[in-house]
Amino acid sequence: MSDIKLNDLEKGSNGSQYDEELYTGDSTKGYVDTGTNSTLRFINKVVKLLDAESHGIERIPENERNPNEGVLEAASMWFSANLVISALVLGFLGQTIGGLSFWESVLTIIFFNILGMIFVAYYTFWGSLFGLRQMILSRFLLGNIGVRIFTFLTAIACIGWGAVNSMSSAQLLNLVNRPHSLPPWAGLLIIVLLTIIVSMFGYRAVHLYEKYSWIPNLAVFFVLIARFKISGAFNAGEFSSGEATAAGVLTFGGAIFGFAAGWTTYAADYTVYIRNDYPKWKLFIGTAIGLFLPLVFCNVLGAAIITGINTNETYAYYYENYQSGGLLFAILAVDSVGGFGQFCAVILALSTVANNIPNMYTIAFCAQAFWSPLRKVPRIVWTVLGNCLTLAISIPAYYHFQDFISNFMNLISYYLAIYIALTLSEHFIWNRNDFSRYDPTRWDDKSYYPVGIAAAIGFCFGIAGCVLGMDQVWYLGKIGGLINPNSEYPGADIGFELSFGFAFIGYNIFRPLELKYIGR
Repeated sequence: MSDIKLNDLEKGSNGSQYDEELYTGDSTKGYVDTGTNSTLRFINKVVKLLDAESHGIERIPENERNPNEGVLEAASMWFSANLVISALVLGFLGQTIGGLSFWESVLTIIFFNILGMIFVAYYTFWGSLFGLRQMILSRFLLGNIGVRIFTFLTAIACIGWGAVNSMSSAQLLNLVNRPHSLPPWAGLLIIVLLTIIVSMFGYRAVHLYEKYSWIPNLAVFFVLIARFKISGAFNAGEFSSGEATAAGVLTFGGAIFGFAAGWTTYAADYTVYIRNDYPKWKLFIGTAIGLFLPLVFCNVLGAAIITGINTNETYAYYYENYQSGGLLFAILAVDSVGGFGQFCAVILALSTVANNIPNMYTIAFCAQAFWSPLRKVPRIVWTVLGNCLTLAISIPAYYHFQDFISNFMNLISYYLAIYIALTLSEHFIWNRNDFSRYDPTRWDDKSYYPVGIAAAIGFCFGIAGCVLGMDQVWYLGKIGGLINPNSEYPGADIGFELSFGFAFIGYNIFRPLELKYIGR
């Protein structure tokens, strides 16, 4: 692997007016020069008072990196973010949307998690190599037009992830201490406020929280395992074969892939303060382990727990009437360990904060990268706004959680597959896996990186692929519908596979033309 040649590490962007125009005073802090805007000046004062991270999308130079930060921070970040209730609830979908038995779900979980997490682990070390956030370094791969498409979609995804995560927690909180329980909107508000408190402080606060938040979460998961084991409700089912099983594996696998690969467009955001010469293989392996262990653990536990609704009437009643959170509450607190079980239910519900924090931290960089004038709005404002939008979506979607989560996971997998196909094509085919071809100091120089026409066309090809392969409540693609056609519910979701393939083909047809006629 070739290394980036870094010159003038402490200087601003080569060819860019960004550092001069927008940043004054303490250049190492990156406070926004807001001119005559008194509101933004006030926000800057608040940021300074709170000692919150003030850096936005500008590159983190080597002299601001933390020499003591490394693989532990990278691995613990993803370990905590995925050892959460939403990853557990995802495991339910193997039975509920795929019709799979426990062991069929387990094999699907392992394979598609590995497939998804590889890309997150790969892009993680780009953060330390470039000192740039994921969407900014993507300019070198997608060009000016292409990166705008994905910053917009990633911002939407951040809000969607926050909604999915918050709803399962609100379901659980709603059942605690009945009849004096929290209404759904209040539970959602608590999750959002806790997320704001941590994410507003920035990079170091996020890492500090994620470094330790997994401990109480893991303890509650063990209590959950013990209570479910004692109930005797587990039912492994049988292995089966045929088109129906294949359809279930593909549909469930798409949801698993969407969750595991969902961090791909964020990955580098959380390693920009790691020094440039830190071993990249350590970051790759550490991130892979930090993702694989909690994802498989939670998904498999969810796949086991959902089988309980087939054998236990209480579990079936709570799941039918109170959805996913109801099933977890029934195991922990109904005819179980009483008040301690309700306490565990609260801890489990609050685990969502660890998953929401990265979403709300990253959304600020998406907004700032999308359109230059938005850089003047401090990161903290975008974090708060993103949380407010999450709350607004979560409240109505709360009452349709099962459909929302399955549809959202698969939709996420489509756009991630397109992003992966385009960026890996540019790096491995057209840049020959040569990191010396990138000059990270020119991150804001539009004359340096591609225009992005090929990326935009490749994106359109990818959309065509997902339309042909999707299997959603509201639409069944022509190719997806060819799988298991004689079933009561025909079709299977192969949208992310076709999205990847179509985007790969479209991009690599038009990229040489872009290079020939535009030159970059």
